[in-house]
Amino acid sequence: MTAEVRELARERDAVLLAHNYQRAEVQDAADFVGDSLGLSRQAAATDAAVIVFSGVHFMAETARILAPDRTVLMPEPRAGCPMADMITRAQAEAFKAAHPGLPLVTYVNSSAEVKAVTDVCCTSANAVRVVESLGEPRVLFAPDRNLSAWVASKLPTVEVIAWDGFCPTHDQVTAADVETARAEHPDAEVVAHPECRPEVTALADAVLSTSQMLAHAAESPAREFIVVTEEGLLHSLRKAAPDKVFHNLTSRMLCPNMKLTTLEKVRDCLRDGTGEVTVPEDVRVAALASVERMVAL
Repeated sequence: MTAEVRELARERDAVLLAHNYQRAEVQDAADFVGDSLGLSRQAAATDAAVIVFSGVHFMAETARILAPDRTVLMPEPRAGCPMADMITRAQAEAFKAAHPGLPLVTYVNSSAEVKAVTDVCCTSANAVRVVESLGEPRVLFAPDRNLSAWVASKLPTVEVIAWDGFCPTHDQVTAADVETARAEHPDAEVVAHPECRPEVTALADAVLSTSQMLAHAAESPAREFIVVTEEGLLHSLRKAAPDKVFHNLTSRMLCPNMKLTTLEKVRDCLRDGTGEVTVPEDVRVAALASVERMVAL
């Protein structure tokens, strides 16, 4: 079926983007595999008329924000992000109103509507740098309380006021899970995503975004790793460092929304042109400003 998908992509002048947490067969059929913002930048840079984004809804929205003249399709429109859904535009506006004058930093794992009322966006890779660059003693951070805690731990002179959102896949991880895995693999380096709870990141040898994990795995002298993020990244890690060993923390490290997309759905999306993602122009322009402020830092 991969060959059929690739031929349909050629016929439709489409670029296929797949997030690091997608099924292995979806990743293997894609033109580009990466994190949400990196893929959206690929979308903005492509000459293709159609962007097929295998991920969750906010990612396809971000591609649309950055590439308004392209058709953006999702193979599985039901694939949402529970953390992104934990804050609405009205709630973000109320959060700002309750703390007048404080800048709102919003994780890219958020809706276009929330980005539109945000001062500056960030990724898990650059959240610390974005907050630090503001030069403010107090900032608002949404929607992830765990990424907020990670930022606060790195910037002790900044008060980071967090929205109470979280990623269910990462937030379920406990310190006991890490300790059990380390006992089973005593020579392995523990790499954890900053969406994990503070007690989990405190036990990690390195706290990294998915793109950073891929680079780190290839460069680290360690031969073995315990990976504390969604299990889909293991596929890319094993490609990036085929001579190394990667252990999934537990079988629970799975995002059900990411796994809704199948290769059959990618094929059907390409064949039928279904699952188009749109963003109202006023929302897109306002959201673009918050993303561009991040990129400019």
